[in-house]
Order: sequence, then C-alpha cells, then structure tokens
Amino acid sequence: MTINGVVGDATVTRAERAAQRIAERARGATAGARLGTKTELREWCGVSVGTFNEALRLLQSRGVVAVRPGPRGGLFVAEQSPMVRLGNSVLALDADAASVADAVRIRDALDPLVTMDALAHSSPAAISKYREQVTAMKDATAALDAVGFLHANWRLHALIAEVNPSPMLRSIYTTLLDIVEGHTLAVRAVEEHPLAEVMQERCQLHADLVEAIAARDADEVARLAAAHSVKPGRDAEGEPA
Repeated sequence: MTINGVVGDATVTRAERAAQRIAERARGATAGARLGTKTELREWCGVSVGTFNEALRLLQSRGVVAVRPGPRGGLFVAEQSPMVRLGNSVLALDADAASVADAVRIRDALDPLVTMDALAHSSPAAISKYREQVTAMKDATAALDAVGFLHANWRLHALIAEVNPSPMLRSIYTTLLDIVEGHTLAVRAVEEHPLAEVMQERCQLHADLVEAIAARDADEVARLAAAHSVKPGRDAEGEPA
C-alpha cells in the first residue's frame, strides 16, 4: 500500500534496497529471531561488503535489526516499540537516507536543550503558534493522516527552535529538521500498525509539552522533554520527526 506517492528503485541506493529487502524479511519474523550471518545475508542480497555494511548501518539506525557476535551470532530481529515500527514504515527516504539517520540521532540529542530554552523565551504569540500545530497534529491523528501528522510535528519543533536565543543552536537544529523533511520523498504504509494509538500518544505528549511551556512549569517541561527523547526500542518511541 502506498500513500502520497511511490518510491521507485531509481530513487534509492543499492544499500537502501538491500536494507529494504532485509527489513521485509524481518517483518515476517518475531523479535529475537535470527535472520542469518552477515555473509549469508550479504550473499542473499547480492551486494559488496561495503554496500552491505552501509545497509546494516541503516537497519541498525532504524531499530530493525540487532547484531550479535560469536559463533551463534549474526543479525537478529530487534525488539521494536509501536512508534519505531510506524517510523520505519512511513518514511520513504531518498538516496541520502544515511544522512537522515544521522540527522535524526543528533536532533534527538539536542531536543531537551532546545525545549528547555523555549521555557524562558516563548512569548504568548509563539505559544499560540505552537498550539496551532498541536491542533494540526490532532486533526491529522483523527484522519489517520501520517504525513500530515509528521509535517505538523516538524513545524512545531521548528517553531520551538525559532525562539532559541543561541544563533548557533537554532541554526544547527533547524538544519537537522530540514534534512529530515527535505529527504522524505513520500509516506508509505508497508505493514499494519496501531497508527491511531501511536499518533494519539505522541499528539498528547506534544500538547502537554506546549501547555507546560505556557505555564512555565520547568519540572514538567523537563519530564516531557525526557519522555519525548527516549530512544526507539527502549520505552517510548523516538518519533519519525
């Protein structure tokens, strides 16, 4: 099933195609299942060692596989939270997918700092704009519009970054957002996921975060910022945006 476009083979690298093939194999297996050794999977994909290593990096950054060393080691299906599965399903990236994975990782690390700075620097006008994006996220959630949800989410974070007093931090953070959004070609649904539950959870978290900023509640902002930045596969979801 494809929503808002199809990403063809011409738009992705050999490493991305190999990653997609292994990810498809992983979808049919339970968490912890062994997919094979690196050599077995590389030969199955028909790619070079360098290409396979890049595909493996993509798969690990997306939380699809785990690598275990030793005689009984190899690639195993990683345990994934619902939001990780959503993110891996909906983002159809172009040939620079590896850069996107790096951008998401660095942006996640900067999120608590940017969010806490917003506590002191968000004007009533800025908070009004935040609430507009939360409303857009709620509307997208009600319509199960994953792409609309993501774009509203990205816009909310961009607005929060706009009030940051540090030109350097503001520039770095917004550039990372631009990389993620700029290299997202389409939104695809490649397997069934609890979209409503996942989107509702994340929408509520963002709504609560905005209201905590509006109330100047530092403890609540810190708590929600930490919850927002929990890495995929641990407890919360990291999000695709």
